Amino acid sequence: MSWLAPEFLEDLTYAAIAAGIAIAVGLIIHFALFAVLSRVARLSEGKGDDEVVRRLRNPVRAALVAIAIAGAAQAQSTLREIWVGIAPFLVPALLGWVLYALIQGLAAAMHIRAAQYSDEYAARSRRTRVTILSRATTAIIVFITVSLMLLGIPGVRSVGVTLMASAGLMGLAVGAAAQPALRSLIAGLQMAITEPIRLGDLIVIDGESGRVEDLRMSYVVIRTSDHRRLIVPTSRFLDTTFQNWSRVADGLTGTIILPVNWDTPIGPIREKFQALVAEHPDWDGRTRELAVSEARVGSIDLTLTVSAKRPTELSRLRAALREAMVEWLRTDMPGAACKKI
Repeated sequence: MSWLAPEFLEDLTYAAIAAGIAIAVGLIIHFALFAVLSRVARLSEGKGDDEVVRRLRNPVRAALVAIAIAGAAQAQSTLREIWVGIAPFLVPALLGWVLYALIQGLAAAMHIRAAQYSDEYAARSRRTRVTILSRATTAIIVFITVSLMLLGIPGVRSVGVTLMASAGLMGLAVGAAAQPALRSLIAGLQMAITEPIRLGDLIVIDGESGRVEDLRMSYVVIRTSDHRRLIVPTSRFLDTTFQNWSRVADGLTGTIILPVNWDTPIGPIREKFQALVAEHPDWDGRTRELAVSEARVGSIDLTLTVSAKRPTELSRLRAALREAMVEWLRTDMPGAACKKI
């Protein structure tokens, strides 16, 4: 049939009209559906439902339009021929898009809910699991979606059938090549279940200390105190020993070092230190000790030990006490400052 034949142009016009009506129907259904969902989400107390609805809006719109066109194709032959040609690629892509948006929306909603927890440790635990599991699920969805789309290409499908004879050898080669990636994937899932580290944990590994800033399937990002970023493979946290200073929720202990002269009286410094600690709101009431930790020619080191419930509170407490003690020594005990030898 010629492209300019009246019969073909007439069929093409009917197909365009049917597709236009189907698109309009799909958009109307989408508008009505999300008007109801948005209203229900606004009635909820949290903002997590709003995030899920926002992320699903575009992919569901495309999916509803595709469903409407598929329905119209059953009644119009030309449109059906066009739909049959693009459906093997379009349907897996739209399904994967909807599932991807759903996973991302649920993960965002759980992050929002975790941010409202009064217990910082429970919040970081929830955020860690959600981050790792959502990324693992997303990777699986992308892999399956791309695979289904490739199966719709005749050339790729025929190549796959031809290579079935050497599937054993190919499996060994692929397995050997993908071993690091599979190891990282398994390590990431294991970390999500066992939680040796969590987002925000203060850890020490290979002599470097910092906070866990991000968790990926293959690596962990650690932010040090001088704002460097350490990229550590995920499997390393399962193969080697490291320190986690904020693993449990029963409080943390930190120290402050003050070097002073030999002839400095320690009693007044201890009294001032304990008074300052007692007044600070971040102190949890457990530990406030002062001891001479080092003695050398011309000076001694005073170690001030304090405790707090959470890492952020301990950091604020140590910084405040360090500044207050230095200022007090400067004004009230100026002779305590170490002299250069």
